[in-house]
Amino acid sequence: MRLVLAPLEGVIDHLVRQLLTELGGYDLCITEFMRVSDTFMPERSFYKLCPELHNGGLTPSGVPIRMQLLGQDPHLMSVHARRAIELGSHGIDLNLGCPSKMVNSNKGGAVLLKEPEVIYNLVKSMREAIPDDDIFSVKIRLGWEDPQEVHEITDSIISAGANELTIHARTKMDGYKKEAIKWEAIAPIAKQDKITLTANGEIWTGQDAINCQEITGCSNLMLGRGALAMPNLGAVIKHNQAPMDYAQLLQLLSRYTKFEIEGDKGMYYPNRMKQWLVYLRQQFPQAKELFGLIRTLTKTDEIIQVLDNEIAKSVRLANK
Repeated sequence: MRLVLAPLEGVIDHLVRQLLTELGGYDLCITEFMRVSDTFMPERSFYKLCPELHNGGLTPSGVPIRMQLLGQDPHLMSVHARRAIELGSHGIDLNLGCPSKMVNSNKGGAVLLKEPEVIYNLVKSMREAIPDDDIFSVKIRLGWEDPQEVHEITDSIISAGANELTIHARTKMDGYKKEAIKWEAIAPIAKQDKITLTANGEIWTGQDAINCQEITGCSNLMLGRGALAMPNLGAVIKHNQAPMDYAQLLQLLSRYTKFEIEGDKGMYYPNRMKQWLVYLRQQFPQAKELFGLIRTLTKTDEIIQVLDNEIAKSVRLANK
């Protein structure tokens, strides 16, 4: 089994990658996407998105990082792919799954699922642009609206020479609706055994991971929202570790606070903490109350004070 930490735009940045990979279980991380439009991005943009490039493309705990690109121009995407490899990315990942309306309106992400021929040309160009021994992976959804579209899309990607494929088991139009998950739609692709395959979507617990593997026939898994909701989910799945408790979570959030303030000077801390708590509420009932306490706060110091109070309360309860 291989576990991959998914990109989650605006939330799973390099600081969160460091925290989650230190907890164990992950074999690979994919960065948030670099949007490639009509100009070549400067070198500093690669390092801003993926500071791990300064460390040989590894997190501090040694987990390799693969940069993800999003765009539609074969030439520009190929140039960026080659540059990312030169700077130390462990392979390249192509985003063909982002459901964002803004991204799709600019001819990026999941909208390309409507055009398998465009996908073929894009994948072929990017694959040929990087060394043969570097992995080129693609992340898709089942299709735009019809999950049967996945077969033509997958054939295009395999024919174009990609090494690996991650399938999020919903269509673009499904969004993130829990009831719309279609793990069974991945099974026919897995049975063909033509490409290294990873399943993604609605994996929140260790049992979800087992169920997904059984239904899809795919041993490799990618974790996204579930990894944020239960920070040690990778170790729960990979090493049968017990899910962390609320006191451990608070200590983790305290470390995250220090990382954010030291790393980005606290510029994005209030919004990112709120975003993370939105996911944590799904696994930690106490996080709902914590989110309520900081929901309207905009200043870093105010949120830190609330968190410190919550940690102190947790310690008092533990000592009773």
